[in-house]
Amino acid sequence: MFRPLSRILTAAMLAISMVVAAWAMSLEEAAERVARQYDAQVVSAHTIERDGRRIHVIRILTRDGVVRTIRVPADGR
Repeated sequence: MFRPLSRILTAAMLAISMVVAAWAMSLEEAAERVARQYDAQVVSAHTIERDGRRIHVIRILTRDGVVRTIRVPADGR
C-alpha cells in the first residue's frame, strides 16, 4: 500500500535534487562570469562555506591594475 507513495516521493526528491544541481553554479562558471562582467583577469578562485551556504570567492585583477575580491553564492541566488 505504501510502496507506490514511497516511489513517488523518491522520484520527486530525485527531480528536486537535479533541479537544484542544475541551478547551482560551479566555481569555474562563476570565475568566467566575473571575469567577463568586470573585464578582468582571474587571479585566484576558491569556494568556502559560511552559515551553511557555499560561496565562491574570486580574486580578479582589473585593467586598472586593481585587485578585487568578488563573492558569488554557489547556489546561483
